[in-house]
Amino acid sequence: MTTPVTRSSHRALPDQRTLLVWVFSVRSVLVLVTLLLASLVWRAHEQPWGPVGLGVALALALVGYGLWHLRRRPGELGDGFLFCQALGDIGLVTLLVHFAHGSDSAFPSLYILVIAAYALLMSFGGGLLVAILVSATYFADSMWFQETGPGLAFWGQVGVFITSYLLAGVLAHRLRAAGAERESLQSELRRVRLAADEILRNIRSGVMTVDDAGRLAFMNPMAERLLQVDAETMTGLPVLDQLKLRSPELWAALVAAIRHGRKVSRGEGTVILEDGRIFPIGLSTTTFERDSDGRPSVTAIFTDISDLKRLNELNLRAERLEAVAALSASLAHEIRNPLSSIRSSVEQLARSAHGDEDDRYLAQLIVRESDRLSRLLSEFLDFARVRATEFVPVDLQAVVTAAARLVREHPDCRPDIEIRVQGARTVLDGDEDLLHRVVANLLLNAVQAAKGPMLVTVTTRPVKPAELPGGCTIEQPVSLEVRDNGPGIPDDLRDRLFQPFVTGRVGGTGLGLAIVQRAVEAHRGVVLVDSAPEKGTTFTIFFPARRVAEEAA
Repeated sequence: MTTPVTRSSHRALPDQRTLLVWVFSVRSVLVLVTLLLASLVWRAHEQPWGPVGLGVALALALVGYGLWHLRRRPGELGDGFLFCQALGDIGLVTLLVHFAHGSDSAFPSLYILVIAAYALLMSFGGGLLVAILVSATYFADSMWFQETGPGLAFWGQVGVFITSYLLAGVLAHRLRAAGAERESLQSELRRVRLAADEILRNIRSGVMTVDDAGRLAFMNPMAERLLQVDAETMTGLPVLDQLKLRSPELWAALVAAIRHGRKVSRGEGTVILEDGRIFPIGLSTTTFERDSDGRPSVTAIFTDISDLKRLNELNLRAERLEAVAALSASLAHEIRNPLSSIRSSVEQLARSAHGDEDDRYLAQLIVRESDRLSRLLSEFLDFARVRATEFVPVDLQAVVTAAARLVREHPDCRPDIEIRVQGARTVLDGDEDLLHRVVANLLLNAVQAAKGPMLVTVTTRPVKPAELPGGCTIEQPVSLEVRDNGPGIPDDLRDRLFQPFVTGRVGGTGLGLAIVQRAVEAHRGVVLVDSAPEKGTTFTIFFPARRVAEEAA
């Protein structure tokens, strides 16, 4: 929404073309005056008509030429053209002065208008030349064509001519400087407003302004999209009632600002759309008083923070996993040694039990369960040892191909399950072993969750920063996407999916996705999941293609 630049009711100096039109108008009036005097006064004194007719014809010709020049030649007018027009005005005034008997009449004062006009129209030197020519013409007419010759009144009028030029020249110089400064300020104001307009159209935050009566004064395109409100039809109309249904917290913040001047900084709320979709927003409000009437208006800035909340949850999840990993490593080490002693002792007791089948069976059961616990402890240690040991350039596409080949040979991968690898060669700095574990765990999870024929698609590709979720800053991002058309993730597991020991499969340890999360975190990446019952599941992981210098040091 572009705000037009407000123009003041007056200018520092009328532009050159406007002044010249005024000069043509005054010249036309002088032509009429000259014709009236020639027909009514000078004719009675038997003055010759030849010079009068020639002067009038020349003046009218210069008016016509000047108007034609203004139409055909846009832009600044040169001093040559203006000096030509000045000659015509000097000649016309001199004609009036000559036939009105020089300094005895009031017509010499018209020279002052000529000097002042061209001091404003021309450069300082051009205006000075016009003033000198006026004085010389007036002197020549008084000296050679008037009976009395130049007297005290003549020299007084010449002094007035010079003074008029000096005053007009100084005034014109200052007015031009003020006008240039004013134009510069207006140009800068237009530039700033256009820049602000461009920012408001393209920022990822919604901005809206309401007046003290709750009428919508402004709404940028992002605010329209977030609230699903048509700003063009709602501008100038009450909007608070509609806003109360869309976002109660935003409505309450605007009402508090209008009624009590209370500002909100870093508040949170929700937006409820007509299709039932709900998402969180962060909001701030501020109050302004309009200079025109002193009445307040309130501006609210709000942003969809769904992605930010998701990233915060990912960070909290990573911190929890680090704590659980440290605890798992400690417990595994503490339990593994006593468990080995117990297993060894039970094996010895089993060998010493001569012919007692019950004792031998119990001993074998203890050994079998000890082995199971040992395998579980090994998985705990694998989870705790998820560390990136070496970062080297790795082709993620090659890692995916190798992991897919391995999972296809797994006993849980049935013939009706297809694993398809697509995308292009994607190179990033990473730990190849950890990346292999990430892909293998995600593919194995999808395969083990299948209840019938299923397609699993793995895609690797570079992505643009604009494709990252809001609040996520990854330099040169690349993505790994694992998508299946399986049964989806149950609602009761979705929020706890990456927590250790949470599994929906009988016999599973619930450490696979926790290992994925820690491996992705070790690469300074982000893992997102999108799933719906009977509509499949998509895991999307964003990795930085290059390690920053601080991490590599």
